[in-house]
Amino acid sequence: MTAEEQFRAIAAEKIMVFDGGYGTSIQKYALTEADYRGDLPLEKDQKGNNDLLCLTRPDIVEAIHTAYLDAGADMLETNSFSSTRIAMADYGCEHLVRELNIAAAHIARKCCDAATAKDGRPRFVAGSIGPTNKTLSISPDVNDPAYREVDYDALKADYREQCDALIEGGVDFLLVETCFDTLNAKAAGMAAREAEAAAGRPVPLMLSFTITDMSGRNLSGHTINAFWYSLRHLKPLTIGVNCAFGADLLRPYLAELSKNADTLILAYPNAGLPNELGQYDELPETTASLIRQWVDEGLVNIVGGCCGTTPAHISAVARALAGHKPRQVPELPVVTRLAGLEPMHIAA
Repeated sequence: MTAEEQFRAIAAEKIMVFDGGYGTSIQKYALTEADYRGDLPLEKDQKGNNDLLCLTRPDIVEAIHTAYLDAGADMLETNSFSSTRIAMADYGCEHLVRELNIAAAHIARKCCDAATAKDGRPRFVAGSIGPTNKTLSISPDVNDPAYREVDYDALKADYREQCDALIEGGVDFLLVETCFDTLNAKAAGMAAREAEAAAGRPVPLMLSFTITDMSGRNLSGHTINAFWYSLRHLKPLTIGVNCAFGADLLRPYLAELSKNADTLILAYPNAGLPNELGQYDELPETTASLIRQWVDEGLVNIVGGCCGTTPAHISAVARALAGHKPRQVPELPVVTRLAGLEPMHIAA
């Protein structure tokens, strides 16, 4: 069986468990700039460059992966959220992009294979692809609405480099996550499909929308269903939502997507909203209880955690999901589905 066939077979029987936040876990190590830098000859300050730890402190990344697997995760994401040339330019690490992504994939693969060897349960690796810190849809200059810091082809090329390296490193899937700009997500999705074709093996795509305010839209102005209709042609293995809000505030948007997406739903909320100090106070049991409401309403197939969540949160979620049936993927009528900022149907 391929990874996709295994994944679908398991998802048909149970709600699968994704991992949680990495930044939260890394912060607990109280690392210095020297810890991040290691022996690498880099000119800029590296403190906060979490992806670089795949090269300089792989033991920490491995420990976090293992903690999530021990907590019950069926799938890990690689520690590569910012491992594109655009994002790594902030740290002067553009030349390390391929090496970073391969290392991130190798570490996650090693941890998943070790967990499977212990109990026989399949574990999966999703290559994490973040949105970068630039947007294709919005000008950063209020005095020049037409200005863009990057164009589509350049962004797609950066994503392609990351996708190629993640596949080379051994990921099962490519996860384009925290999509605040739908056009960025299109560029990443196209890069992922091109990389899959070049690799000569199936590497399914996963997509995850992020809401930027209480309007329920992402930064480029799309509703969650407009986002789905804009990317449905890529035939992703999963579509879903992550980050921004806790499980309580994400629920209505997830409910809307669940009715309209004829594929698996992956959702991973923050541990509530941050306090005035930027810290997340929501306890694991609270997060699990709120996600349990999603389960009771039949909204999800795979769940995990984003900012502020820890292995304790994922363990509580795994316990709350035990024995519960997954969402049934709906069979939708055949109509033309289009999207501007809002979704539109054209009936036959």
